[in-house]
Amino acid sequence: MPTPRLLRSVMIACLLAGLCAPAIAGPSPQAMPDEGKTVIVTATMRGAGAVSSGVRLPTPPAATGTRERPVQSWGKPLPYPIVIADRRNNRLIEISPDKRIIWELPSPDLALYRGNDDVFFSPDGKTLVVNEEDNFDIHMINYADRTISWNWGMPDHKGSGPNTFNYPDDTHLLPDGMVVTADIRNCRIVFIDPKKAEMTEQWGKPGDCRHDPPRALNLPNGVTPLDNGDFLITEIPDAWITRITRKGEVVWAMKGPHLRYPSDAYPTQDGQVIVADYVKPGGIVIFDPKTGKVTWEYRPKSGETMMDHPSLAMELPTGDILLNDDLRHRVLVIDRVTKAIIWQYGITDTPGHKPGSLFYPDGFDLDVFHDWKAELAKK
Repeated sequence: MPTPRLLRSVMIACLLAGLCAPAIAGPSPQAMPDEGKTVIVTATMRGAGAVSSGVRLPTPPAATGTRERPVQSWGKPLPYPIVIADRRNNRLIEISPDKRIIWELPSPDLALYRGNDDVFFSPDGKTLVVNEEDNFDIHMINYADRTISWNWGMPDHKGSGPNTFNYPDDTHLLPDGMVVTADIRNCRIVFIDPKKAEMTEQWGKPGDCRHDPPRALNLPNGVTPLDNGDFLITEIPDAWITRITRKGEVVWAMKGPHLRYPSDAYPTQDGQVIVADYVKPGGIVIFDPKTGKVTWEYRPKSGETMMDHPSLAMELPTGDILLNDDLRHRVLVIDRVTKAIIWQYGITDTPGHKPGSLFYPDGFDLDVFHDWKAELAKK
């Protein structure tokens, strides 16, 4: 029987997120047998609270591009705007290549939305999917009107049931409408059907933390969908990176070279793999899975260019590298050839939420869907 606290939690989430309509219903109390364990929320977890840049936002253009056919490029150094999960500001914020704030979602309620960790667009560009590691839930955001349209998990409750998480990371909405996320401390990858409001499949299981994919996984903190339907899974201990099919067949598995704490493996344009090393001094490593050899690495040891716990890196269409430098409060573009910083948003070592500042930026995605270049040219 659901407890009063559980019923209240579900109802608050439903009302705040607009989930009471059957068309996009979240999990009902009857589908939520695991209330989980209440987590004490610290000042660090709340960060700056519910903050905003204060910038007047333009109306977003319609989603007309796709990852395969993106909207027009801005060129170097940053070819497209980026949506940033500004974790300790509890907000999503989109920055244009010329560093204008063009879209923002401050937390609508800290009890429901706090500590956004990663953010990724849906395949059609109309939805943003967000995970919150230490709020133990995931969300979908309607990009056009900046509202929460779906939730899973229980804010401030950790658990190992079908409706609860223990540090969910790296959530994606797949082309077939399923949601996939890495549930780190439960040592599993879970697949959720939002329409049926149920978890339909999991790789690995709570309490069995070892590397034997897909039967067992050891603290997986990344699950990246590839164009052909495969996934790149990152496991923290021993830096295991595995390519696995949707059917759960292992294509290859290897220990990532030169990595101590791998974070979110991604493919490069030529079929290699790029991974952030979430340590200090941090690193970015590109390696060839066919040979296991490192082909490019960025790891300054000190000074302005040193990274402090970078958690995500992607290769841009230009060949340069986009990354977030979490604990130095900035997002960078690194020239692939010269290894110089050629673009930066955020003030190094200075957290803040006013224009030009970030506070623990922990994730991002390229906005190849909305033609902001043409839209802003009209102003």
